[in-house]
Amino acid sequence: MKKIFSFILATVIALTACLSAFAVSLESGMEALVQQFKFGEGPVVGDYSVDYRYFSPVKENDSAKYPLVIWLHGMGDGAEDGTQVSKSNVACWASDEFQARFEPAGGAFILAARSREENGIYWSEDLIEPLRAAIDGFISENKTNVDLSRIYIGGYSMGGKMTLNMAVAYPEMFAAIFPICPAWAMPEEMAQHLADIPVWLVSGTMDPLVNYHLSVTPTWNKITENSNVAEECRFSTLSVVCYPDGSRTSSSHHAWFAVNNDLFSAENGDYPHMETVDGEGKIVELTYPDGLISWLSAHTSDYDGAAGEGKGNLEGVEDSGNIFSFENLKYFFRNLLVKIAFILPC
Repeated sequence: MKKIFSFILATVIALTACLSAFAVSLESGMEALVQQFKFGEGPVVGDYSVDYRYFSPVKENDSAKYPLVIWLHGMGDGAEDGTQVSKSNVACWASDEFQARFEPAGGAFILAARSREENGIYWSEDLIEPLRAAIDGFISENKTNVDLSRIYIGGYSMGGKMTLNMAVAYPEMFAAIFPICPAWAMPEEMAQHLADIPVWLVSGTMDPLVNYHLSVTPTWNKITENSNVAEECRFSTLSVVCYPDGSRTSSSHHAWFAVNNDLFSAENGDYPHMETVDGEGKIVELTYPDGLISWLSAHTSDYDGAAGEGKGNLEGVEDSGNIFSFENLKYFFRNLLVKIAFILPC
């Protein structure tokens, strides 16, 4: 009897240890969440490879299909392996609470890629093919469990620009994207490739690095004007950029802290100083727990797993995302005139 009891106790302890490896709550703290991410690296394409940290929701003997979320850091947050996770709070997405919001699987892979900043490379066009190769390789290695119809990509600042570049290059791959304060003003012809992709754009209106009027607003306008799914697109603006507890961040550029709390406050209410509209200009009210993650989960694609070829739609296209281009200045002054028209009395 004693042997049977000892066996049962040992089994319970082993199961508990196994479960705890995949069960880390937000209350466990950022360090514990960061430690859930493992190292991986894609193949060398041309002169470069892209390494990454990834979180896997897969348990032993698990045949379930899970979404894949690709996360791209901003400039300065990819100098060393692991910093792309530890510096942005994206590790929150590996928590029990956030994983449970991914429907219908109840979990998701998180792949946080890293540009070669130690070599002075900041998500340049040279990394489009290596990044695609790294994603393809990860999918191949986890083909039993990756839901090909639910692949999403997002990132901030330079990573926001790379998010848009990747979606333009390979629109068939992504079910939805979420660029944050993207350091770019997207050219019209590129926006046309996003016609069938739901986009959730997030930005601070007083961003000192990525100008809201000359960069973010023109990009949003071009996306929605060319979109076939404008009602599914979202634009969240932060008049004051804060952490989830309401305290101000050190810069109005840091809108990604809102995204990495799923666009809810620390008390699971409205995020401080944030307003969201859809692609038709209608106000969108977010009700906990249905934030960005729920929005992502609602969108699927017909992607069949085919590997990327070259730079896709960006093959031979030069980077023309100059925020001071004539086209972007046109958008800026047009929007300014519209605002003045509303202010002036009839």
